[in-house]
Formats: sequence, C-alpha cells, structure tokens
Amino acid sequence: MTPVGIPQSLAVLTGAGISAESGVPTFRGEEGLWRNFRPEELATLAAFRRDPALVWEWYEWRRGLIGGCQPNAAHHILVEMERAIPRFTLITQNVDGLHRLAGNRRVVELHGNIWQVRCTREGTVTEWRDHPLLKIPPRCKCGALLRPNVVWFGESLPPEALQAAFDAACSCQVMLVIGTSGVVEPAASLPRVAKQSGAWVIEINVETTPISRYTDETILGPAAIKSPRLWARWQGLS
Repeated sequence: MTPVGIPQSLAVLTGAGISAESGVPTFRGEEGLWRNFRPEELATLAAFRRDPALVWEWYEWRRGLIGGCQPNAAHHILVEMERAIPRFTLITQNVDGLHRLAGNRRVVELHGNIWQVRCTREGTVTEWRDHPLLKIPPRCKCGALLRPNVVWFGESLPPEALQAAFDAACSCQVMLVIGTSGVVEPAASLPRVAKQSGAWVIEINVETTPISRYTDETILGPAAIKSPRLWARWQGLS
C-alpha cells in the first residue's frame, strides 16, 4: 500500500548521482584519468604501499575538485527529512562528505570519507580538511603513514557501517534510493532487502537501473528537483 504522509521510518541510500548534481566528478572513464592513471590503479593498498606519495598526490587532486563543491537541493531536503522523521538513516556510497556538510548527522558512510585520514599503525581516524596538505605523504604524530579513510578496491567495507546499513534496510517503512547505479554490491542489495522486509521502495534517478525492476515507484529526473517534490508530496503540499 502506498504510504500516506511523512513516514515514521525512512532509510535513504545515495550514490554518485546525487553528488554529480553538485559538480563532483564520478572518477570513472575519461574524467577519472589523472597523469594517465585510472582509479583502479591508484585506489588500492598495493599502490599505497608501493608509492604512498603518488597515491596521496592523486587524492589531493580529488580533494581539490571536491572541495569546491557544495550540497545541492537534494542534500538539503534530506536534512529536512532527518529533522522530521523519528527513525531516519542515511546510507551513502559517496566519500565526498557533502551529506555531513549539508547538516545530516545520522549518516552511514559505506565507503568512508575523503576528508578523514587513518593511521596505518594505530588505526585512529581523524578529520583532516586541510588542503593542500603541508606534507605528502602525511604522517601521524606517532610517525606512521596516514592514509585516506576510504575503502579501496579489494578491501572489505567497515563491518559496523555495513551492519548499520542492513539493519536500517530491514526495519524501515520506506526506502528512498537516490542517484545510485544499483550495480555495486553490497549496497545494491539494500533496496531488495528493504523490499523483502515489507518496505515501500522509491527510486529517484535520471535513468532506470537494475533496482527499478523491484521498486514501488521510480521517479525519473534530477535529484535536486525530484527530491524536494517528493518531500512536498509527503507533507501534503502538492
């Protein structure tokens, strides 16, 4: 049955599409090229061990591009939803930090955050928004190398984040999926898990995706336009 009004429990899954509308590059294809390297060649533990300075130079380039981007209307409407909905969880595949910058607090960052660093010896995570970095590669106070606190190719997702994401998918009344391709696992399984658990699943994307086959609603168009309209509908304003 179609939910009426503002849901009491909402899980939101966001992907690269919502950030692309803020100008964040997807770092795939030609736009991901940097000095003739592709992301798959640099975003690995092996690459970091082999040449940490090279990997950090690439991340500095990425941080420079992302640092000039601001949250868009879709990000801001999710902040409004969080404030109004008692049980709200925002699960994102993005590492750009735009959800937190917009004001969301109940955020599960499945792939980490490019504005955080992690000590390779102690495992401590620190917010580090200084750009440019004073030294490449940066080091922890203990002397060990710092790495970006993001999930690289070949690495597992943080268990706590993954558990929180599946818990939200299993217990939500509505799941809203915004701007994700629906092909990257395990995130791509979350809408299906929500559906199997009885949730109403809504997708907002500029095109259909593999997720579209089992959504209850697929809303085609830019997230910055369609998300505020959906929120207005839930509020009975349209």
